[in-house]
Amino acid sequence: MKRETKMDITTGYLGLKLRTPLVASSSPLCKEVGNILRLEDSGAAAVVLHSLFEEQITLESGALDRYLSETSDSFGEAASYFPDMTTYNIGPESYLNHIRKVKDAVDIPVIASLNGVSTGGWIRYAQMIEQAGADALELNVYYLPTDMEMTGAKVEEIYCDLVSHVKASIRIPVAVKLGSHFSAPANMAKKLDEAGADALVLFNRFYQPDFDLELLEAKPTLTLSDSSELLVRLHWTAVLYNRIRPDLAVTGGVHTAEDVLKSIMAGARVTMMTSALLRHGIPYLERVEEDLLAWMEEHEYESLREMRGSMSSQAVAEPAAFERANYMRVLSSYTLKSAGR
Repeated sequence: MKRETKMDITTGYLGLKLRTPLVASSSPLCKEVGNILRLEDSGAAAVVLHSLFEEQITLESGALDRYLSETSDSFGEAASYFPDMTTYNIGPESYLNHIRKVKDAVDIPVIASLNGVSTGGWIRYAQMIEQAGADALELNVYYLPTDMEMTGAKVEEIYCDLVSHVKASIRIPVAVKLGSHFSAPANMAKKLDEAGADALVLFNRFYQPDFDLELLEAKPTLTLSDSSELLVRLHWTAVLYNRIRPDLAVTGGVHTAEDVLKSIMAGARVTMMTSALLRHGIPYLERVEEDLLAWMEEHEYESLREMRGSMSSQAVAEPAAFERANYMRVLSSYTLKSAGR
């Protein structure tokens, strides 16, 4: 039972009107229609489906072996790092059917997700995803440039070319999910704006392998996020707010109503959650919404619009807090506290 309130917590994202800023981000939870129904019942305003991976698209065309052998830094065992695509996630055709089933089952917007980096089959599948009924598409660009000849400028070009090609091929809105490691994030955001991105999702969490000291091999690891990871997202959302056209979404480190409020004040239109739902369960969304409304009531906010961007770099009294001055201030503060003991 949703709490009745006069406060307006609606928001807009990718041209879609959402009941709240609480969006379920791409995760294994979104593989099951039943889970998505529970997400909707618990208050999710939209859902981003689990990703269709570039390797799955490549596999369908029978070209995965060639793709691996032609990669300059691949080696004989490379194929062993890819999961069995018959059991991991679902294939391209099944993914399209999943979109149709979800759209038939729920009333909230459904955002599909493509994970990869090359243009390849992305354009064709972007078109098929649109035809399957997805309300929008999120490009989850996961690229680790290990080639020592690959320049930062070339990496940025790859991202922007991918976005412009996909945007030119479909009519539904396109969001771009980014990592935080660009040397000039503000300029990169501007380039993606120029390439046609309708939203930027800040930031992707790149999972790194660990070493197994007994087996002497690399092994995959998955660590759920916590609220401390929100800080870098707040920083760049606050810097970019009102300076670029695309909507801003915060993902990674959103666990509490306070995290949602901070993100909105930085300038985000929506906040996306996965780790909190995996840790606490899908109904946890209801608690976050209740806490959000309670805080707004206590602090006399009538809508999210009142607070959006109120802590951005353009709104705060000291914009230097988002730049180098704050770095020096933090270090100085820590030294003084330590010396006083």
